[in-house]
Amino acid sequence: MITTAPKYSRTMPILIHLRGALLLFTGLATLALNVQGQDSAEPWFQEEAAAAGLDWSHVSGAPVDRHWFPEIMGGGVALFDYDGDGDLDVYLVQSGHLIPEEGQVVPTNRLFKNMSVEQSAGGDPSGPGFVDVTEAAGVGDDGYGMGVACGDYDGDGDVDLYVTNVGPNRFYQNQGNGTFKDLTSRLKVGDGRWGTSAAFMDANSDGKLDLFVVNNLNWSPGIETPCNNYRNKPDFCSPNNYNAQSTDVLFVQGRLGYSDYSRKQGLPLSAGNGLGVACADYDSDGDTDIYVANDATPNALWNNSGTDNFTDVALAGGCAVNSTGTPEAGMGVQWVDVNQDGWFDLFMTHIRRETNTFYMNRKGRFRDMTNMTGLGPDSVRLTGFGMGFHDFNLDGRLDLYVANGAVQAWGRDESYGEDAYAEPNLLYQGLGGTRFESLGEGTASPVVGSSRGAAFGDIDNDGDVDVVVVDRDARVKLLRNVAPRVGTWLGVELKGSRFKTAVGAVVRLETSSLVDDEIVIASQYRLADPAYSYLASNDPRVHFGIAPGHDVTGLFVRWPGSTEEVELKSPTTGSYIPIQR
Repeated sequence: MITTAPKYSRTMPILIHLRGALLLFTGLATLALNVQGQDSAEPWFQEEAAAAGLDWSHVSGAPVDRHWFPEIMGGGVALFDYDGDGDLDVYLVQSGHLIPEEGQVVPTNRLFKNMSVEQSAGGDPSGPGFVDVTEAAGVGDDGYGMGVACGDYDGDGDVDLYVTNVGPNRFYQNQGNGTFKDLTSRLKVGDGRWGTSAAFMDANSDGKLDLFVVNNLNWSPGIETPCNNYRNKPDFCSPNNYNAQSTDVLFVQGRLGYSDYSRKQGLPLSAGNGLGVACADYDSDGDTDIYVANDATPNALWNNSGTDNFTDVALAGGCAVNSTGTPEAGMGVQWVDVNQDGWFDLFMTHIRRETNTFYMNRKGRFRDMTNMTGLGPDSVRLTGFGMGFHDFNLDGRLDLYVANGAVQAWGRDESYGEDAYAEPNLLYQGLGGTRFESLGEGTASPVVGSSRGAAFGDIDNDGDVDVVVVDRDARVKLLRNVAPRVGTWLGVELKGSRFKTAVGAVVRLETSSLVDDEIVIASQYRLADPAYSYLASNDPRVHFGIAPGHDVTGLFVRWPGSTEEVELKSPTTGSYIPIQR
């Protein structure tokens, strides 16, 4: 039986220690917002990577006079609990050098352990927030890295890693003792092309996690061609200059490992310059569908028939191109129910001179509604990559964070430093429904860079969502959420088992409120899937903000492979609720 939660009044932010690093730190960059009902001087995010011990920098390996296409695309990031201690650790994907010179040190991917549990147990808040455990864990891949996917592929209760590269990818099986084992060859999932984003998902509703890998160009140094930017200076090319589109790969898990089902499923019929991927049951028929954001080619929506077959319905469904019929430069992508009607919408980031695009889901068909949301005008000046919708200030409305960074040098803004590709990240406040308020470049300008991968999750387990951003050729950013809280929160951690994955489940939170002496029932919907944004894997837990005056009346889940909702145990606000499938 679901009990009614008590009402919560607005609370003010509390200054705490993050793994021993003082959060209010002089000189740390902040993102200040002019939010209705709040003091514009109050920040929503505070940059704390160095103070928290997250000491890492991305390396593209690009000399000043060379512009090879992969060198502009950046690296990814994962937030996942690799050691099962209840907090999020950070895996950072390094690029490095496409062709290392003799004697050149090749930087590797790095795994940073979150020390909050250990320090809390020891009563010592003075130690570093994160500790580099790469060598001990055995996950220091030295390929030219791009993205990462996380999932418990073998159902043993710990989270495994899949890393994409320009060249062979890498699969790390979590051993459950703080170490990983390289199973790439055994599972036959290395591929060998230019992998970008990837996602664990259940393609055939058998309860086991399959693996979808997005590929970009069929690239090699031999296909590079000189290109100039609008100032007639040498710069990076458009993917259309190469005419080398690739196809994606679907690995389906069987009794002896993974098999490439791509040809059987029809996936090679559509080639593109793939960058982003997100999976969801968009048509509510009980199986998981796949959306691929392509760069300068039409996007693909692989509709799952439920009979071991996928069909690209993006063009007929209204989400292959924008409202003018133009393919856009798809980068990051997320399935998210923006208007909370139970149907998951699509949002994608794009290049400068295009807007980011919002496709509203109308019972399985899509319409470009970007111009009606407020998400378009500011984005036309910037190039978006990683992104995520979350209720950052706990007012019951989704907000949006977008990580931006140019792919051609448009002219350096002196306030952004020496990086000719740096742009400001942007934050949008949700106003309810599908309306958002852009806070613009002026408020976001303290957080700038050639931003690429972005991952979202509650790193400090304080009930709000933080952000980790990978900037090309720069230090990683840890943006801790310090937004003044409007309401309270509730989180759900869904756990699968050997043949019953929880990835792809839909969680619905039901609340009641009193409006004009009438009780109003409302719902919020969340997708339990870490694969969204760009080259990223995110906190697998779902997170709800609850506005003041709203009482929790129900919590429900629709498990992957099903069309029926199941009521969960009585929810407790202000905590994460573990639910075993």
